Amino acid sequence: MVSLFAFFGPPAITLLLFAVGALPYALWVTRRKPSRQARWAVIGIVAAIAAYGAGTVYGLAFTNPLEVCGEKTGDGVYMDVGRDYSLTSVSVDSFPPSITCHWTSGHSTEQVWFWASPLLYAGLACFAVCIALLLINRCKYRKASRDNKLDA
Repeated sequence: MVSLFAFFGPPAITLLLFAVGALPYALWVTRRKPSRQARWAVIGIVAAIAAYGAGTVYGLAFTNPLEVCGEKTGDGVYMDVGRDYSLTSVSVDSFPPSITCHWTSGHSTEQVWFWASPLLYAGLACFAVCIALLLINRCKYRKASRDNKLDA
């Protein structure tokens, strides 16, 4: 039953991805000793990728958005779970991820989890700020090393 996956899948997969990614991240941090900005850049981009995956219900938004919205009856009509409304159309936006189901009753439902977009934007902002700080520090380090070579 895909609707159960659409409901429980994204949070469960997101937590699983974070748990699986924790071991390589911990190994990288202990062996390479990256700067704080590099660590936060990695955390930010991983959070953004996981939020985007959860927002698109890990691909179902693009491959089969009808299954995300409702249950298919024996007649081939997609119905709203727990109601007697049939699906008229589905709007899918890729960025920010959005899956909007339009029903015969006139109401529309958003299928993307409420936390997906804020986590996506926070992760991207964290990544962008940390990369900018890394580039600024790198330029300062190069300039300082070049000045030391000229003094010698």
